[in-house]
Amino acid sequence: MGVIQKQSISGTVYSYLGVVLGFITTGWLFPRILSTEQVGLLRILVSYSVLFAQFASLGINTVSVKLFPYFRDPEKKHHGYLGLTLLVGLTGFVLATGIYLLLKPLFIARAAGKSSLFLDYFYYVIPLILFTLLFSLFDTYYRVLYNAVKGIVYKEVVQRLLILAAILLYFFKIIDFQWLVILYVLAFISPALFLAGTLIKDKMFFVKPDFGFIDKKMAREMISVAFFGILASFSGVLVLNIDVIMVNQYLGLAAAGVYTIAFFFGTLILVPSRTMGKISSVVIADAWKNDDRKTVMDIYRKSSISLSVIGFLLFIGVWGNLDNIFHIVGKDYTAGKFVILFIGLANLSDLFMGVSAHVILNSKYYRWLSYLLFVFALLLIVTNLLLIPVLGITGAALASLISKYIYNGLKYLLLYKKFKFQPFSFKHIEIVVFAFLAWYLSTFIPVLNHFILDLIVRSTFLTLAFLVPIYFFRVSEDINQKIRQVFRQIFKVIR
Repeated sequence: MGVIQKQSISGTVYSYLGVVLGFITTGWLFPRILSTEQVGLLRILVSYSVLFAQFASLGINTVSVKLFPYFRDPEKKHHGYLGLTLLVGLTGFVLATGIYLLLKPLFIARAAGKSSLFLDYFYYVIPLILFTLLFSLFDTYYRVLYNAVKGIVYKEVVQRLLILAAILLYFFKIIDFQWLVILYVLAFISPALFLAGTLIKDKMFFVKPDFGFIDKKMAREMISVAFFGILASFSGVLVLNIDVIMVNQYLGLAAAGVYTIAFFFGTLILVPSRTMGKISSVVIADAWKNDDRKTVMDIYRKSSISLSVIGFLLFIGVWGNLDNIFHIVGKDYTAGKFVILFIGLANLSDLFMGVSAHVILNSKYYRWLSYLLFVFALLLIVTNLLLIPVLGITGAALASLISKYIYNGLKYLLLYKKFKFQPFSFKHIEIVVFAFLAWYLSTFIPVLNHFILDLIVRSTFLTLAFLVPIYFFRVSEDINQKIRQVFRQIFKVIR
């Protein structure tokens, strides 16, 4: 866990710096400066680009994580593996762009009336597809070289600083909305350019593939992994974006804008899992290569406990400060109250399962993850179709909750049946009890005069009321170790 812990800590620091920047832009400035329709447009542009970019990768990122250990050889420039991924990715980009353009009549028909603003920026999605794809290729390449932090810095910090600069230019009327969209797109393009420059600077931009290294057996394995990788990754991205796309289709860009802001607060708890997942997947792949089941199970169990602690702390922090949140974002977004609740609860089930998806993906049963993600995507589509017309944006969030709990239950059963792996213990019950008690006690705090003061006091109380019993009951040794490190640094500064 040493590499995972070290990079998870660094990555989490940068990720939460990105969360702060994201809160300033998405949680505070967007609702005050932009209309709900304009917020919806920005989210829809990104959602479509991510969806098509994931298809364009043609499963090569899954191949990278699972099979790069066989290519790893610094002296031979990793057999030009980066060049191979770029060749596959650019081929996929041509296919994805063609499909996107062919679907234009369908977009026009569905956008009429409620989402007509999207048609004005239809072609902005194409460069977003390309550079979203390139970033994912470069970022995965860095990950398999045991450096997951660079991509996090460029994506979570640099990109959001550029978005913040753009929205401030719009706020001070230096640019109009069209230029805001252009700068927003350029901000999303920038991480790929920065990563490419860093690869060149670090002398790791090896783009000449060594096709002679790939024998027939390796080629068959790569094709198989790529095929199921396409199914898994496309279903995974569909899962992340289908709700806002369907909200847009049924209710329009304004509703998608409200859902976007509420969804942002509901997904805050997932930040540490993304960082841990990026680096742990590479370590797990190496462990499976050596049939080191003990290491895999250890990572699975510890990740479940650590992520559950952090996730519940963030969840009760958000839910306990709900009134303060709506004071910040404005009354136009209060319809998203139960979106925050249901999305938050759905994401807690992900954290309880730790890095289970990476355990399955890098095992010999990797095909099963594709099947499960496909089932998950179908569940989401069906439940959204049933619930959005009845409950609006709350229905979309409830659809995510139902589908995600079924999906995570199936992952649990698969890992237990195939490997007898299961991460749960009495410690998980303690986490839930301590979280509920901390939140319940916080409800007795009277509402203070200023929402900022109330936010600080309530958040401090929730943190202490939850973490103190977590520490003294030794729920997570990794969390305890981190708390001790923080206090040592504080005492060192005081002395």
